[in-house]
Amino acid sequence: MAQVTSEPARGEARAATMRAAVLTGPGRLAVETVRRPEPGPGQVRLRLEGCGVCASNLGPWAGPDWMTFPTEPGGLGHEGWGTVEAVGAGVDAVRPGDRVAALSYHAYAECDLAEADRLVPLPAALDGMPFPGEPLGCAMNIFRRSAIAPGQTVAIIGIGFLGALLTRLAADAGARVLAISRRPFSLKVARRMGADESIVLDDHWRIIEVVRQATGGRFCERVIEAVGMQWPLDLAGELTAERGRLVVAGYHQDGPRQVNMQLWNWRGLDVVNAHERDPAVYMRGMRQAVDAVAAGRLDPRPLLTHTYPLAALGEALDATRDRPAGFLKAWVRP
Repeated sequence: MAQVTSEPARGEARAATMRAAVLTGPGRLAVETVRRPEPGPGQVRLRLEGCGVCASNLGPWAGPDWMTFPTEPGGLGHEGWGTVEAVGAGVDAVRPGDRVAALSYHAYAECDLAEADRLVPLPAALDGMPFPGEPLGCAMNIFRRSAIAPGQTVAIIGIGFLGALLTRLAADAGARVLAISRRPFSLKVARRMGADESIVLDDHWRIIEVVRQATGGRFCERVIEAVGMQWPLDLAGELTAERGRLVVAGYHQDGPRQVNMQLWNWRGLDVVNAHERDPAVYMRGMRQAVDAVAAGRLDPRPLLTHTYPLAALGEALDATRDRPAGFLKAWVRP
């Protein structure tokens, strides 16, 4: 006799599943229906509103030798925000219905799990606003590590989402900001974010001479490299003043780098790797970002230029790689 499934049972089955993106091979993905995760002790399940697309995903998307396919459902997504849907045992800091940004790692999906202490509440002032908390917190942490002071000259090499946020933060701190980027669109964004001067990232020696003249031969007390490639790192050293600070914010994950140690020694540079790995530091930056956006000191909305449905995550990743006209940062909507 055929089994008859009642309507409530069908509804329960649907409620127990979710859609999630799975990378199936180099440059290929599928959106699959999978079991919805259940929060364990100390965990929270989020119903995601969106997830930012990070350039760090481009390595796995290209399919290097070390990559294993298929990925876990929702894997690589780590810039999610949404609403608390369920809480595990021992969780009392948040409750269902609270809107939060999360530090979680499977956010290319309709739902994700996060540890309760990896959530930042989003106040009513941010209702309806896309809020990729992890990269916003990253900007706050890099800014703190840069130790920018009023009156300093700060060069920011690479004006993407991160570089644009750092431009605003540095300008608001009273620094003179030189924005250096290859795309005219990015330089326009930098000027809107408070850059005093914009310089096209084209010819190595021309840029050095432009900055030399702009600083009276002193160069820059602070230089933030936010590209993640060899040449901009080389350029960053050349633009940093004696006893200045070179801040590495670019994502250098495609192989070894060489540096001009003779130059770095001679100028006595402080070199800071601004990538954090301590979750507590990430969370502090995310809380500071929430405060800055709620107070109106930062507005990420104009920088989130492209939105894609979850099924078009591949297009979002391609755009992050190819950076078409008018592109700064993408996010996906489940």
